[in-house]
Amino acid sequence: MNHRFEILDKAICYSGFFRMEKYRLRHEQFAGGWSPEITRECLERGHAVAVLPYDPETDQMVLVEQFRVGALEFPGGPWLLEIVAGIIDHPGETTEEVARRETVEEAGCTLLDLVPICHYLVSPGGASESITLFCGRIDASTIAPGVRGVVAEHEDIRVQVVTRAEAMALLHAGRINSAAPIIALQWLELNRPALLERWGITPF
Repeated sequence: MNHRFEILDKAICYSGFFRMEKYRLRHEQFAGGWSPEITRECLERGHAVAVLPYDPETDQMVLVEQFRVGALEFPGGPWLLEIVAGIIDHPGETTEEVARRETVEEAGCTLLDLVPICHYLVSPGGASESITLFCGRIDASTIAPGVRGVVAEHEDIRVQVVTRAEAMALLHAGRINSAAPIIALQWLELNRPALLERWGITPF
């Protein structure tokens, strides 16, 4: 059952690289009636797409490493091992188009197929951002490990090709510690047989 809510007021607190909005609102409660007036701030940073580039022929995948300001004080430091990801920049741009664009920009390869994993909210307690997550088939032999990224966007991205076993070891060791790659790797472990069947590959 969907309960109702009412926005009483909305104001922009800050607008820069991201935007912070302040709401006054109230909503229906599970026990009945309405909540008192509530004030909440919400970070508006757009919506994103993330892709796990995976080569089923060699059981390898692409991981990218880059600096993340939100991890400045996180154990291990702000350079995170992630999967390909990017913001939906243009009105009307589809999540599939973003996935293909970002895979070329960040990993230097072309997606041969794209399989939806899920669409989830990143941190709904204080941010509106959602991520559409895919697994994309690639040919790992076409990838040249090195540094990539869009210079104008200050991207400094190190590309690594690793085996699935190596990626899972990194995950279990806590070296992979952001949501998108964790979800994607766990999904791959659960769904790899069906994925190989889709792509006509004998499991090994």
